[in-house]
Amino acid sequence: MSTQGSLFGETLSRPLADRMRPSDISEIVGQEDLLGVGAPLRRMIDSGKLSSFILWGPPGCGKTTLARILATKTQMRFVALSAVFSGVADLRKAFEEAEKYRSCGEGTLLFIDEIHRFNRAQQDGFLPYVENGTVTLVGATTENPSFELNSALLSRCKVFVLKPLSCDALEKLIVRAEELQKRKLPVDDGARQLLLQLADGDGRYFINLLETVYDLTGMHETLNSETLLKVVQKRSPVYDKDREGHYNLISALHKSLRGSDTDAALYWAARMIEGGEDPKYLLRRLTRFASEDVGLADPMALQLAIAAWESYERLGSPEGELAIAELIVYLGTAPKSNAIETAWIAAKKSAKEFSSLTPPAHIINAPTRLMKELGYGKDYIYDHDTPEGFSGQNYFPEKMGRKQFYRPVERGFEREIRRRLDYWNSLREKKQNAEK
Repeated sequence: MSTQGSLFGETLSRPLADRMRPSDISEIVGQEDLLGVGAPLRRMIDSGKLSSFILWGPPGCGKTTLARILATKTQMRFVALSAVFSGVADLRKAFEEAEKYRSCGEGTLLFIDEIHRFNRAQQDGFLPYVENGTVTLVGATTENPSFELNSALLSRCKVFVLKPLSCDALEKLIVRAEELQKRKLPVDDGARQLLLQLADGDGRYFINLLETVYDLTGMHETLNSETLLKVVQKRSPVYDKDREGHYNLISALHKSLRGSDTDAALYWAARMIEGGEDPKYLLRRLTRFASEDVGLADPMALQLAIAAWESYERLGSPEGELAIAELIVYLGTAPKSNAIETAWIAAKKSAKEFSSLTPPAHIINAPTRLMKELGYGKDYIYDHDTPEGFSGQNYFPEKMGRKQFYRPVERGFEREIRRRLDYWNSLREKKQNAEK
């Protein structure tokens, strides 16, 4: 029986990720801004006095590993819970045990993975135990803490931002893997670069890729880019339509278009589509952009936005996605103006400020005898009866005075609109001066 156990013990080996897991802070790669000499988190660690904090970063950047090392380095009891699998009962038990150990002089580092998944009430439950020092809370989240965590909890915790692993950091992981496997990574230079790209900054995923390459290649085999893709599974884009990534990418798309960088805009749009975004959401935002950032600098922009929307609804994916790409290129290369948006905001502000004023009597219709007797419609000039087709009369409330909301820019078609407005304004001034 013991022989059989020994046989299985020799046959089964620990996963590469487990063997490569850092046991000291010096072995953590890619987070020098936090853990380098003199860096903020390193200072806290070296002082031996940990306060509660939140680790915010993408998957596979080392949040859990860092928390475990901190507990060991500070000689604290380590308790790990996941907000995905734990509830109120688990938290209560953790707090009760922490209080017992605290009475014996031992501190508890409570690590909560995916802490943003706890609801507001559960997050509030941490507050008294964090405040009185029963636990030192280390929360890990892939979401922006500003949006996902209670302000009360955030006020009691520092936030440290971890970055995706750079190519240099991933190269260090390759070196470690080669040392453990006792042979070079069996890929050529092109495949090596492709591996770095496939990882997308996720160290855990990258190590799994390395293990797959080692396991599925012979001792004298070297993979190129083409054969590598046959061995490893291409990763799905990291994108969550309901969380921060969604808003980050649409913001990047919008600002790229506003900055007339068509290629960048195409990239961000493609990222969203590949990540599973509803193309109709993109079209809705692009149509808004046509009005908000292009406006009358190019009146065709809004028409093309509606046409692209209709084209996609008729064709669907993938054919209809070309209409989206066409719209993005048009919007990116179009002259830009937010004069319409600015005018509308100013007009709404005045509408609130002068909300009870009536129109001047001469532009109010007078369908009844009483209204005529009250002066409604009196002295109204029918513009088409004038030589210029322009009467120059006042159309604002008398107590409000004339306002200028719309100020077209000297770009695109708005340059022509500005010329027209200048013409009407000069006529208005002439007529007003003639009346004096």
